[in-house]
Amino acid sequence: MSIIVQKYGGSSVGTPDRIKAVADRIIASKKKGHELVVVVSAMGDTTDDLLALAAKITENPSDREMDMLLSTGEQISIALLAMAIHSKGENAISFTGAQGGIFTDDVHRKAKILNIKPDNIVKELKKGNIVIVAGFQGIDEEQNITTLGRGGSDTTAVALAAALKADRCEIYTDVDGVYTADPRIVPEAKKMQEISYEEMLELAQLGAKVMNARAMQFAAKFNVPLAVLSSFSDAPGTLMTKEAKNMEEIVVRGIALQEDEAKITIQHVPDKPGIAAKLFKKIADANVNIDMIVQNISDKGVTDISFTVVLDDLKKTKEVLTPYVKEIGAGGLVTDENMAKVSVVGIGMRGHTGVAARMFNALAAESINIEMISTSEIKISVVIEKQNARKAMNVLHKEFELDKIEA
Repeated sequence: MSIIVQKYGGSSVGTPDRIKAVADRIIASKKKGHELVVVVSAMGDTTDDLLALAAKITENPSDREMDMLLSTGEQISIALLAMAIHSKGENAISFTGAQGGIFTDDVHRKAKILNIKPDNIVKELKKGNIVIVAGFQGIDEEQNITTLGRGGSDTTAVALAAALKADRCEIYTDVDGVYTADPRIVPEAKKMQEISYEEMLELAQLGAKVMNARAMQFAAKFNVPLAVLSSFSDAPGTLMTKEAKNMEEIVVRGIALQEDEAKITIQHVPDKPGIAAKLFKKIADANVNIDMIVQNISDKGVTDISFTVVLDDLKKTKEVLTPYVKEIGAGGLVTDENMAKVSVVGIGMRGHTGVAARMFNALAAESINIEMISTSEIKISVVIEKQNARKAMNVLHKEFELDKIEA
């Protein structure tokens, strides 16, 4: 029998009626002869509600206790879904991440999966059970509950599919596939039939919310057949594969937006060897990821260094760097929370010239100023003022005619 891993997001299990509908879909898959492992997120806004609840208790909760709290959301979902399946005459069992054999490092709220030992899952599949696993969570070597960060349920599902050598991993959500841009922002966005792992990974890392970047890394590394589908319809979704149709012919495959960017500038940094290295090591030691970095040309022995972090990490970054800025005698630390990153992605960029020029000219024609630029072989990203971000997405979607291509 083939093994299929299905993942259902929070909106898919947001109400009792939706949980029952998901149960019907799972049972229908089982009746087609598949062994089913189902990964579930917390219901609806449960995670946000738990975060708000913690904020009413303290402004600075420990990360360990936050993981203990946040992990309960998925445990509610898995138990209710198992009950719904039982009520319809099928056998199912629910597991927490730890019971499912998901082992992580000890970085609370941003844990990384180190290993999966799916012995319990395999044993229950052999009994004919549908196995339901809590997404977003695992356990470290000290037996502490850990969580994987936002979008962690996608990572759980793909990692389990890799560990179980599943025939397919299906991500069910509130959209019916991957679009050339967010259709809520760009009405002309078009659903893609296929997209390569490499392109989807870039889009996910750059802000496309339909898939989690870490999940895509697992899929690409272990070559997991992956599909994004709607839990509210039977419409065909988007297949993610090693090679998509017309990969090289389509110059730009999609556009992504990340609106939670913050820019930090350290002014008048002494231009000496080792200063920047120490600066960024302090940030790394605080488990903060840096995105773009720009250093100005040195003038009179000093320079400005600017970089971006996600907005949630801004406070921590300032706390870490403020003493260091004083220590090295820099001019000061300035932040800007009103930034966004817009990116165009496509494997076809490797074989086509002039993409950057078209992108920059299109933005300039609409008086949208570019503050920072980052490029790779298959993407170009710009940091701009947040107020212009959505306009920029529509401008670029039109410039690269993504509504006209056979996506």
